[in-house]
Amino acid sequence: MSDVFEDAKHALTRDELIEREQQASRWLDDMSASTMRYGLMADNGTAWAMVDRALHRSTHVNVPLPRHFSQAQLAHVVADATLERIITDDYEKLQSLAGSWRQISAGPYGLQCWERSIAAERSRSVPAGTGKITYTSGSTGNPKGVCLSRDAMEAVVNSLSGTLRPLEISRHLCLLPLSTLLDNLVSVQVAPRLGATVCLPSLAETGVGYGGVDVPRMLACIERYSPESLLLVPELLRLLVASVTRGWRPPATLKFIAVGGASVSPELLTAARVAGLPAYEGYGLSECASVVALNAPGAVRAGSVGRVLPHATLRIDEVGEIHVRGATMSGYLGDESASIEEVATGDLGFIDDDGYLYVQGRRKNLLITSLGRNVSPEWVERELLAHTSIGQVVVFGEAKPFLSALIYPGSPKIGAADIAAAIDSANRLLPVYAQVRRWALLPEALSHVNGSMTVNGRPRRDVVFARHQSLIEDLYVDAIAS
Repeated sequence: MSDVFEDAKHALTRDELIEREQQASRWLDDMSASTMRYGLMADNGTAWAMVDRALHRSTHVNVPLPRHFSQAQLAHVVADATLERIITDDYEKLQSLAGSWRQISAGPYGLQCWERSIAAERSRSVPAGTGKITYTSGSTGNPKGVCLSRDAMEAVVNSLSGTLRPLEISRHLCLLPLSTLLDNLVSVQVAPRLGATVCLPSLAETGVGYGGVDVPRMLACIERYSPESLLLVPELLRLLVASVTRGWRPPATLKFIAVGGASVSPELLTAARVAGLPAYEGYGLSECASVVALNAPGAVRAGSVGRVLPHATLRIDEVGEIHVRGATMSGYLGDESASIEEVATGDLGFIDDDGYLYVQGRRKNLLITSLGRNVSPEWVERELLAHTSIGQVVVFGEAKPFLSALIYPGSPKIGAADIAAAIDSANRLLPVYAQVRRWALLPEALSHVNGSMTVNGRPRRDVVFARHQSLIEDLYVDAIAS
């Protein structure tokens, strides 16, 4: 019998999975017969999966605590969700949070449950039926709690299972934190349902962190586990493509790499497939319990984010914004003013006659130049990021006569001439009004750690602009003469 979950310390067959899951359920039941809100803060591994699955089957509310959040963000989540209990393998990180925490029980695989006292009047209610509160840092400093029902999550799991079943994936590797909703649903729910073995190495073993990536370690991890499927954010895909150009060879086992979380250029996807990386773009958001649309082998449309999944119904409003029904959130924690039947995504796009969705940028990011042209910066950035010379880019041009860009090189060896050549090449594919006329180097890379990027790879444009406003304005000093 093949394993269902494996990490560096444990491997579970399907029968053992059932037994361990029941053990975790009994542990939760022994601690409380009534519904509780549990924070889950642990490294990737079998223990995380067991407790997550047990919480999913219970009446309790699961609040994953991303260990990559800053101390201030974690403190906000604990206070915002009024958590009384946290299940963790990281006592030191827990002790740095506010409150007098005391251990009340030891659980499976070294996990412990800690408790603090909270006055009853301080506890915040959640929408009825909430099974998980997933926090996303979005574009603001304080993360928002997205309340999801088990039914909403199951709808997404069922859609993904049906879409991916024909691929006959037998081995899936989880590289990103399990506290990330999509990785959580795919690795803990979908892949086991498809009969796959799910490899759950620690984040130290994967080399992947939102503050940076240890590329040699990540490559070694992929080689060690020889997966058939992966989930990646665009930056990780770019690093893999660059590694292939330097001589690395991806495992021949790979069948499917889903890429999402931020915009992916068609050129990067093409380069990935040429490099032996079968990458397919998808689209989703936490407010819709993750995936809404997905490209897959045999069902691909270039330039799209994929065919809308069966559980979702989409409409495009009069200004081009995408709205989603089906498997939507129950609301944000603390904002229960109305039932959420339809989510306005904030993304602009359209759907073709075959049901493929095209995303053209964020409505709030839309630039209007001083010449009256509307430009989505994500569109321009996608073309620029197709070139490996450009590692990161943020495009500006609101109320300006032309577009400019702040750029971080793709590697330390990249010079100004390489970047200029990449911009010229991208400009040839863009209309005149969307071409980048001037650019400057970012003094440091964008990252979640320094607050200039969200955890899923989107630039925080307001933060970048505020920090580098003088640098941007310098690019327009003689704009009239130009």
